[in-house]
Amino acid sequence: MEISQAMARERDQPPAPRSRAPAAAAKAKRRAHSPLRLRPALAKPAQVLAQAAVSLRHSRLQRRFHELSGEVGDPAVRKSSRRLQTNKHKPWLEPTYHGIVTENDNAVLLDPPLIALDKDAPLRFAESFEVTVTKEGEICGFKIHGQNVPFDAVVVDKSTGEGLIRSKEKLDCELQKDYTFTIQAYDCGRGPDGSANAKKSHKATVHIQVNDVNEYAPVFKEKSYQASVVEGRRYESILRVEAVDADCSPQFSQICSYEIVTPDVPFTVDKDGHIKNTEKLNYGKEHQYKLTVTAYDCGKKRATEDVLVKISIKPSCTPGWQGWDSRVEYEPGTGALALFPNAHLETCDESVASVQVTVELETSHIGKGCDRDTYSEKSLHRLCGAASGTAELLPSPSGSLNWTVGLPTDNGHDSDQVFEFNGTQAVRIPDGVVSVNPKEPFTVSVWMRHGPFGRRKETILCSSDKTDMNRHHYSLFVHGCRFIFLLRQDPSGEKKYKPAEFHWKLTQVCDEEWHHYVLNVEIPRVTLYVDGVSHEPFSVTEEYPLHPSRIETQLVVGACWQEYSGVESDNETEPVPVAPAGGDLHMTQFFRGDLAGLTIRSGKLTDKKVIDCLYTCKEGLDLQVPEDGGRGVKVQANPGRSVLTVEAEDVGELEKALRHVAYLNSRQFPTPGVRRLRLTSTARCFNEAACALIPPVDGSVMVLQPEEPKISLSGVHHFARAASEFESSEGVFLFPELRIISTVTREVEPDGEGDEDPTVQESLVSEEIVHDLDTCEVTVEGEELNPEQESLEVDMARLQHKGIEVSRSDLGVVFTGVDTMASYEEALHLLRYRNWNARSLLDRKFKLVCSELNGRYISNEFQVEVNVIHTANPMEHASHMAAQPQFVHPEHRSFVDLSGHNLANPHPFAVVPSTATVVIVVCVSFLVFMIILGVFRIRAAHQRTMRDQDTGKESEMDWDDSALTITVNPMETYEDQHSEEEEEEEEEESEDGEEEDDVTSAESESSEEEEEGGEHGDQKPANRQQQLEWDDSTLSY
Repeated sequence: MEISQAMARERDQPPAPRSRAPAAAAKAKRRAHSPLRLRPALAKPAQVLAQAAVSLRHSRLQRRFHELSGEVGDPAVRKSSRRLQTNKHKPWLEPTYHGIVTENDNAVLLDPPLIALDKDAPLRFAESFEVTVTKEGEICGFKIHGQNVPFDAVVVDKSTGEGLIRSKEKLDCELQKDYTFTIQAYDCGRGPDGSANAKKSHKATVHIQVNDVNEYAPVFKEKSYQASVVEGRRYESILRVEAVDADCSPQFSQICSYEIVTPDVPFTVDKDGHIKNTEKLNYGKEHQYKLTVTAYDCGKKRATEDVLVKISIKPSCTPGWQGWDSRVEYEPGTGALALFPNAHLETCDESVASVQVTVELETSHIGKGCDRDTYSEKSLHRLCGAASGTAELLPSPSGSLNWTVGLPTDNGHDSDQVFEFNGTQAVRIPDGVVSVNPKEPFTVSVWMRHGPFGRRKETILCSSDKTDMNRHHYSLFVHGCRFIFLLRQDPSGEKKYKPAEFHWKLTQVCDEEWHHYVLNVEIPRVTLYVDGVSHEPFSVTEEYPLHPSRIETQLVVGACWQEYSGVESDNETEPVPVAPAGGDLHMTQFFRGDLAGLTIRSGKLTDKKVIDCLYTCKEGLDLQVPEDGGRGVKVQANPGRSVLTVEAEDVGELEKALRHVAYLNSRQFPTPGVRRLRLTSTARCFNEAACALIPPVDGSVMVLQPEEPKISLSGVHHFARAASEFESSEGVFLFPELRIISTVTREVEPDGEGDEDPTVQESLVSEEIVHDLDTCEVTVEGEELNPEQESLEVDMARLQHKGIEVSRSDLGVVFTGVDTMASYEEALHLLRYRNWNARSLLDRKFKLVCSELNGRYISNEFQVEVNVIHTANPMEHASHMAAQPQFVHPEHRSFVDLSGHNLANPHPFAVVPSTATVVIVVCVSFLVFMIILGVFRIRAAHQRTMRDQDTGKESEMDWDDSALTITVNPMETYEDQHSEEEEEEEEEESEDGEEEDDVTSAESESSEEEEEGGEHGDQKPANRQQQLEWDDSTLSY
């Protein structure tokens, strides 16, 4: 406590006057040994003075400390005390040091300087004491603590404790910029017993920073740079060059400037490496500029290698799609066809945030809005899974369904049956075709195209009283853009008001486009589906049930049948005959537009799945985004897949998606023609505004004509059966060996390499294909069937599992329904002809025609003639008739129409052979005879000419027969050959007909007489010809 108070008093009192000489000498000595003089940059005058003042004050405190401790007093005592001093104190260091060392140098500049103090050191600056220098107060060394520290510390002056830190190896700033470690000081003291007892200071922290030397030059990141610009524009930045420096310090590692070395170029570069043009560029003046650019770091060191920059000039840019074909050809049966495989969107360097592309496929001119199967509506309902019972009100005209014959049709829709109504036509549906019970559910389906033709009522379908009254039982009509359905309740029902008239207001009704309408009626609810989308009525009117009456109804399509009331209608009318009950009737409310596929199905409603199937197009747009693409791409399509929308933020991803947009037509035989294609694009910038106006793209898809199939019917054309077989319950099968095949003809290019030979033509190859049929019609040739004695029958039990329906009439039988050719073969094999009065029948002829796609592809006419074989006593010879062979003429054999050549008076005791056999044998025999005779005369004339030219060598002449294979004498062997041919024909055509053998023999004798007459008429040439041998192997008999 006394020591502290004394130190405080010493601090407050002014210093005692003393001689300046010792003090000045001590100060000079300290300056001489001070490290501050070694580093003038660090030891500034102010710092030197401050450190000197601190040292002086520290010395004063140390001297005062010794005085208070009793070390100051009598010199003898003080001298004795200094001699007995031991190492009591530890050296002292500053807690933290900061140093700087430069690359390629080993001396470290520290702040503060490295000086260790020890209280055991003598007071050299004391004036009144005798100082004896001891080793206890000296600093003997410094020790550095740390792992892999590339520094060491040395003592410069032991008495003053001055030290120095230096690097042991060459430092590299790029490898390590700074180091941190600890250091301790050791004194030279000894213990009381004289043993070594050096003390060490605390650990001081040293931070050393390695100063960089500009030893590296800038290096460019790329070997060369390229860019493209459009002429006529000035750019803020065309491209950026960038260099780096390997030095560690900001001063030398940063690139401070770039410079274009190439002179006289219209470009400049800024300090960040951005190159821009100083004037508008002209493509006609220069297509490409080559610049040399260098870089400097902040130490003014230049890059070792300059970089080459190529800037290409493009003509003025117009945003839009590039690389697309305006016309794409689609070959049927090839699957999906990419429409834009090489599409590229040129944005002309606009900063685009997102792009939306809409692809539209225009197919309104194809069929009923697009390409669909052109089967009958009834067949389509069955294919889509609808229940049976569909009645078709506008069928294709045929033998039994002929009420649409007088209607004009649109023949430009590839067998798609479309009927035109111009406001004057209407058709009456025969009674029994359809029956509607208002109490039961039913469905009305129709395809309609209607325009804004005015405000008059136009009736699509109407069931009204046939005579006397003018009541509408149910009707479907349009009024402006409204679609209206009327259904009056049966008078037998409950007598109260019920929903009767349902109104829908639809733009589809008057847009002059094809639409599909389906009405599901189940009173009191009626649902309308337009193109597969349901619509609820916006207005429903209730009415009282009809009054009871016995008046029959008339169903009309395209108008309404009603009684004349004395007031002319606005519509034109169609006069009709006066009704039996009296009163002038006429049509009214005529429809103007196109109708197709009008059907009614009673008893059941149509399922939504069936409705979608009926409306779905067989052609459309398709997009299959690959797995590795489509990032950020949004795709939307309408139900008909005629409109496809693709949106993306990245232009590259949008291009990838658009390249996968394809056209697909799943029909086996699509409708050929052009489908218009339109691509519209909208680009948006980052400010949500439209930019880079992209013009629309118009193109087309050309669907090529499919290879037309040829449907061929083959089998037995002509056969005869006993009358008893026609009269039996089984009857006679008309087409037992019928075969149906379909082929297409393709061109095959000749094989060969190199240039094509113009003399070589392409060959045609016929290839069999498989497809469905939808109709086969068997009609009677000649008189119609007499239901009282003949009929055409089919075992319906064996057809119940097939999609084929059979309708019979007096004209024949019609098989309808979409099914395979094999199924139709099986159905026709089951067709039988029965006649239970066959004795008066000589023959019957039938014609078979099959077709596909509602008559688009029609087969050949396959005719069958059936002859009736009569016997004198059918009862006695029944078993014999059953065992007789049939007279069969396959299709590949020639035949002649034998109508009118049947035997009217058959032999009373034998079977009468067919007249065709006799006619064929006579004609063939005569033809062979004339050919042989003509060839013989030609060769004889040739021989006569040769003999006249060389008479002297006639004996030496021999006929060259080296190339001949068969040699005959026509005049000597003709009779034998002709007889053999007749015998073969007889064996094939009549194996057990005795009377036929007689006829054949008679014909043979007649032929022999003709040959003999020919020989006698020309005896001389015949004798000369006997010496010749003639090859007739190439003759066709």
